Amino acid sequence: MRPLMDVLSDGKEHSMRETLDRLGNHFQLAEEDRKRLLPSGRQEVFTNRLAWAKTHLRMAGLIEPTGRGVFKITPRGLELLQTARDRIDLRLLRKQPGYLEARDRKRDKPEGDGEIAKADADQTPEELMEESFEALRASLGREILAKLKSSSPAFFERLVVELLVRMGYGGTRKDAGQAIGKSGDEGIDGIIKEDRL
Repeated sequence: MRPLMDVLSDGKEHSMRETLDRLGNHFQLAEEDRKRLLPSGRQEVFTNRLAWAKTHLRMAGLIEPTGRGVFKITPRGLELLQTARDRIDLRLLRKQPGYLEARDRKRDKPEGDGEIAKADADQTPEELMEESFEALRASLGREILAKLKSSSPAFFERLVVELLVRMGYGGTRKDAGQAIGKSGDEGIDGIIKEDRL
């Protein structure tokens, strides 16, 4: 948050695009780092982090919007910039008048729910949620794979035919395909019709 406040320290209005460019240059980010997407693929990590920094600084009354996608530092922000050491982070923002109330209004949750500890991480809420989603998905994948490996060969053959039918091959389950193999016969395991197209 400190580099963002430094960019705004001239007291002028700044657009999101201009601020992204200046901070990208400040951090000497390569183009691929600037364009790296969140796991959802919908937003750049760098843009997301700047948006969250802006949100927290605004809740602390240190910056203010002046138009759509345009913002500037407030007098209180300039004052903090003069007195703050090197780092401006959530711990420092919690000491700002009105920040906790604004944050709690935005979250609309009780304070003792563990959100503060999570917010202290170097990740935004979107990154934390997507990371958790990916971990759950990977865990589910491992669990399904373990179940499949422990199932009988006949079950696996039926599952493959069922999966292909669900993917749209052949039409209905009745006339689309059938598992015909036997365990260890090293022959054809199933027959399935081509897709409906």
